[in-house]
Amino acid sequence: MTTLLALDTATEACSVALLHDGRVTSHYEVIPRLHAQKLLPMIKALLAEQGVALSALDAIAFGRGPGAFTGVRIAIGVVQGLAFALDRPVLPVSNLAVLAQRAQREYGASQVAAAIDARMDEVYWGCYRAEAGEMRLVGREAVLAPERAQLPDAATGDWFGAGTGWGTFAERIGGQVVACDGAMLPHAEDLLGLARFAWARGEAVVADQAQPIYLRDQVATPKMPPPAGF
Repeated sequence: MTTLLALDTATEACSVALLHDGRVTSHYEVIPRLHAQKLLPMIKALLAEQGVALSALDAIAFGRGPGAFTGVRIAIGVVQGLAFALDRPVLPVSNLAVLAQRAQREYGASQVAAAIDARMDEVYWGCYRAEAGEMRLVGREAVLAPERAQLPDAATGDWFGAGTGWGTFAERIGGQVVACDGAMLPHAEDLLGLARFAWARGEAVVADQAQPIYLRDQVATPKMPPPAGF
C-alpha cells in the first residue's frame, strides 16, 4: 500500500500530512516566519506518531508555489534533502490547486477561483473545476493586478473564492463568486489529496526536478544536502 508524505510552507501556514495504510493524518499550524525551525520537527513528530520510518515513504509531495519566495524555498530545500537521501521521487503540487482542493473538502465547492495575496498589489490567480474529486486547472495560473483576475471564458454556474487574495482584494477582484473564504491557506492534507491523483497517474519526478513555481520570477533553487537529524 502506498505511503506518501506531503509538506507545505508556501504561505503563513506550515503543514505536513501522511498517507499510510490508507489513512491520512496531518499537522497544521499558522506560524509566519517560523517554517524553517518548525518543518522538520513537524515531519519527525508526525512519522513518529504513526510509527512510520522515513524509509517506508514511496514519494514526497510538496507545495511548489506560487507563494512566498522564502517559504517555497524552504519546502524545496527540505524535500530535495529528503528525496536525495532516501532516493525517492517527488510530487510537485500547485498551491493554488491546494486551495481549490481545500475549498472542495470544506465547502463542497466544485468550481473555485483561488487567489493568494502576492504583495506588490497583485494576486496569484488560478481557476479550478472538480473532476472525479480532483480540482483541475481551467486555463492557466498567473500573477496579476486584482482587477485583471477573471473567471475562465464562458464560465457558468456558481464559483467559490478561496485564499488571501480574496481577503485583501475582494472588492477589486469584483463580484465573480457566490461566496468566498478570504482567510483560507493551503493545507498539506489537501496537497496530499492531489498528490494521490498525480501518483496514480505516474507523475512523480526525480528530486532534481523539485523546482519552485513563482510565476513572477523564475528564481533558481540549488540542490540541498540531506537534512541533519534523520
